[in-house]
Amino acid sequence: MGCYRRPKDLCFGPDGAGPNLLVDVTKGVQYLNEIKDSCVAAFQWATKEGVVCEENMRGIRFNIMDVTLHTDAIHRGGGQLIPVCRRVCYASALLAQPGLQEPMYSVEIQCPENAQGGVYSCLNVRRGHVYSSEQRIGTPMFTMKAYLPVAESFGFNADLRAATGGQAFPQACFDHWSLMSGTPIEKGSKLETLATSIRTRKGLKPAIPQLDEYYDKL
Repeated sequence: MGCYRRPKDLCFGPDGAGPNLLVDVTKGVQYLNEIKDSCVAAFQWATKEGVVCEENMRGIRFNIMDVTLHTDAIHRGGGQLIPVCRRVCYASALLAQPGLQEPMYSVEIQCPENAQGGVYSCLNVRRGHVYSSEQRIGTPMFTMKAYLPVAESFGFNADLRAATGGQAFPQACFDHWSLMSGTPIEKGSKLETLATSIRTRKGLKPAIPQLDEYYDKL
């Protein structure tokens, strides 16, 4: 799983996820060049271990709007700036309604025409969907291509064969990450339960951090 927020002004690939960006949009801020490396280090740390469940972030952009720096250079070191910048990134992510991504398989299924109904019904139960169906020239067989969440793929082969009378033959490979509907910061949501289970498995505090945990330390 990954934390994800889609900005409107980024270019994305077919999988819906793009690069992570840290953008300087400040004007007239002094000493900013001196803290550039510290900000980049904090940004990389934050995007490698996201705020929701310490997973990689994808397709996220942070804008540096303004900075007030101490005039004494000794107070502008990495030890002072990296933790602060990281907490700012986490607070920004929480304010942006983060989501979770799940890995998706691209499944290629070979089956005759009369077995297509069973394929559709089996995929619908598992949140999959067919995006291509073509007949192989000169044969009664169809090649169907579908996306299937990896989490729903366990036992898929057996269910597919049962639904089609053993006439369908699937092959799956990883294709992309897909954004799940909803946000894990919504209390009682399915994604909150999922994020809590991931945090528990990693030995973290089960509850997703609240925004005031980062504001109090800034």
